[in-house]
Amino acid sequence: MYMDEEEKASYKKAGDIAKDVKAWSRGLVKPDAKVFDVAERIESRIKESGGEMAFPVNVCINDITAHYTPRVGDETKIQEGDVVTIDLGVHINGYIADTAHTIDLSGDYGDMLSANEEALGNAIASIKPGVSTGYLGEVVQSTLEDAGYKPIENLTGHEIKQYDLHAGISIPNVPLPYEKKIEEGMVLAIEPFATDGAGRVVESKQAEIFSLEELRPVRMRDARILLNEIEKTRKALPFAARWFSRKISPLRLNILLRDLTSQGILHKYPVLHEKEGGVVSQFEHTMIVTEDGCEVTT
Repeated sequence: MYMDEEEKASYKKAGDIAKDVKAWSRGLVKPDAKVFDVAERIESRIKESGGEMAFPVNVCINDITAHYTPRVGDETKIQEGDVVTIDLGVHINGYIADTAHTIDLSGDYGDMLSANEEALGNAIASIKPGVSTGYLGEVVQSTLEDAGYKPIENLTGHEIKQYDLHAGISIPNVPLPYEKKIEEGMVLAIEPFATDGAGRVVESKQAEIFSLEELRPVRMRDARILLNEIEKTRKALPFAARWFSRKISPLRLNILLRDLTSQGILHKYPVLHEKEGGVVSQFEHTMIVTEDGCEVTT
């Protein structure tokens, strides 16, 4: 796969911003901090740094594994003893950097976090053209199980393309019989999840993240305005309901989102929980596959 210099420069700039903001975000994760404030401050920092949001900041606590971004009026606070994951994404001209880290406020999960980081490092070290995605899952699983933990088997890493966060191949966290091979020029987000629970996630009913699935004519004026704004600013990238709450009242917005989702125009991302309530950690990097390995951008 050919990647021109302008495209590569955009991926690297997005990665630099994501890396800096991720490191800065550690100082926000502390007892009594509102999840709403943490997410809003991270998103503001990304924009102040010259980046755009690839997706809403996820702030996932304990057994919450993915897709938790605060709603308008969310009063949830980080508690002393929580294990908190920050998952953030930046794009420059649609070229995305996706990265995550977990902070243990309890002091009880240091071994799990270390194993999780080691699994990510081992997967990255294994990446080169020709390697099967299933082998990367084997590397992740063996690293975590050797340390006494489980990977989340029904979540995966993913290929990234311009304005497409989950494009092409998936990178499993367990050894699956995937025949897909890594190719030079691919951009990949590798994201092992570790847990002391069952190793699977289940969906909740709550969803605050959406993306445009298929643009079709709609009758309601508010719906047309909303879809026009989404298409113009987000394309197919995920967005948070709260981002549009300043233009449309939250109650009206929720009705529109529910209606547009039921019509198949929008796709919703339900909050995911560990099946048995186990604590979950996540570490993630984005990388460009090179001739003999990869270049991590985040």
